[in-house]
Amino acid sequence: MDLLLDLLQGAGLAAAIGIRPFLPVLLAGALAVADVGLDFEGTDFAFLEAWPFLLAVLVLVAGLDLVRRRAGHEAADRAPLLYGLLALAVGLGALEAAGAVADRSSAWWAGLVAGAAAAALGFFAARSLFGRVRRRLDADAAGALPVYAEGAALGAAGLSILFPPLAVLVLGGLAWLLVGSRRRAGEKYAGLRVLR
Repeated sequence: MDLLLDLLQGAGLAAAIGIRPFLPVLLAGALAVADVGLDFEGTDFAFLEAWPFLLAVLVLVAGLDLVRRRAGHEAADRAPLLYGLLALAVGLGALEAAGAVADRSSAWWAGLVAGAAAAALGFFAARSLFGRVRRRLDADAAGALPVYAEGAALGAAGLSILFPPLAVLVLGGLAWLLVGSRRRAGEKYAGLRVLR
């Protein structure tokens, strides 16, 4: 039962990292330092709550913000940065999930697999949702979308860390968003095929 709860906690945290990669990692590190919900100490993943790692994540936050300010908010949707963010989210999600499992189990490898899959799910579901919403908003309103994404990621991470069974809702909601967006895209093109 402990392994299942740890996997849920890790997968929910990884899904939140997929939505937005950095603030959930900082939240997990801060909670792990205080031993609230997570504790990486004494595991091979103790670096996840060490200050050099958390400082590096802060530098990445500042770097990404600088890139977005210079290149515009659409820069995150361009291929090189998009693939870099995906790789970073999957890697961080896998590490955080493995660390969550390693605290009470030697099966940390299961956290790597679940974390990578959950982070990819969070990434693609969030990009799909926020991409559709951005197209419908004016420039000023679309500029606030990153704040909503950060809030959703922090909320999902906090719920998953403090109440691991709620990670099922996080993962289910993201899967529902992703499947719904793919279905709507298929319906849109199905209407075009009828016109031929």
